[in-house]
Amino acid sequence: MIRLPASLERKLQQLFPRAIDRNRFVAEVLTVALQQHDLQQQREEMLTVGGTLHLFTDGGSRGNPGQAAIGIVIEDPVRGEVVRNHCERIGVETNNVAEYRALIEGLKLAKRYHPNRLICHLDSELIVKQLNGEYRVKMETLRPLFDEINELAQEFPDIVFMHIPRSDNHRADALVNKALDEHPVPQYEKPLS
Repeated sequence: MIRLPASLERKLQQLFPRAIDRNRFVAEVLTVALQQHDLQQQREEMLTVGGTLHLFTDGGSRGNPGQAAIGIVIEDPVRGEVVRNHCERIGVETNNVAEYRALIEGLKLAKRYHPNRLICHLDSELIVKQLNGEYRVKMETLRPLFDEINELAQEFPDIVFMHIPRSDNHRADALVNKALDEHPVPQYEKPLS
């Protein structure tokens, strides 16, 4: 059951004195909102079918390990438009784990657009070289993430992993910082001794 803020609950009680009418109204509003969300998502997915997409991903943590987040930008280079932005906090992780997790989420999002070619841009040279087979994955904590990316990559007809300078990945980086800034870690006061 959804718990509404008290002010909204009072307003609904004024408009619909009977609980059954209030519940019916809330259910109808939620149904319409969810249908509109589904339609919007379908429209986004239909924007780019086939063709080439550019995927920019970044992951970072404040501290290593520390509070971490991912940022994703999917761009249609033909129209010069951003098709999708995404950012989220992922808990306490290392920078490398955050970079891998950003790419995993980016591949899942890009798959919805069915590109014929996906060019993945990362500012982590280590991860690009690992994915391109130039470096081995030495850290066992990264192996499952590496394997998951390779599985996801099989779902694209053509996929490329490219290293780019950090300055060229500023949009994904800004999304990482946005996720970390908007949801800061709670600061606890020291107990008085």
